[in-house]
Amino acid sequence: MDIKVKLRYLKIAPRKVRLAADVVRGESVVRAKSLLTFMVKKPSEPLLKLLNSGIAAAKNEYGIEESKLYISEIKVDEAPKIKRWMPRARGSAAPIQKKSSHITLVLSGGEPVKKKKSKVAKVTKVTEVKEGVVKKSNWKDKDDSIKSHTDKSLGKKIFRRKSI
Repeated sequence: MDIKVKLRYLKIAPRKVRLAADVVRGESVVRAKSLLTFMVKKPSEPLLKLLNSGIAAAKNEYGIEESKLYISEIKVDEAPKIKRWMPRARGSAAPIQKKSSHITLVLSGGEPVKKKKSKVAKVTKVTEVKEGVVKKSNWKDKDDSIKSHTDKSLGKKIFRRKSI
């Protein structure tokens, strides 16, 4: 079973992320976690978070254990660049590209366990009926009469022909 997780718009250059991704490519998930935990490179933290997200998805959605998973594919692509300008001598400017990356991680291994559907007990409403006559209140009629009365008097005050 393949579990695919993505991390998009990571603000680290793809060239630097690939250095960390190459270390864990093809490794088991347990070994990859230990490698990323003790790696000194900056992209190791986002990669570890992505790996943990994939493990959680495999466990919750398919019931696959962590020990059975391995990294079958890890791909680092280029994301949109943020373009800036650095002022230089004599009024000129040099371009700066702030690069970002997209990471796609595919975990494989293990057979998905079929989840048993949990049975939810249906709650039935029990209503007690009291004997006697129930009177309906005409609160709508009362509100309409009050509202219309105030509207008429307000209109007369605003739209007078002669000011007092």
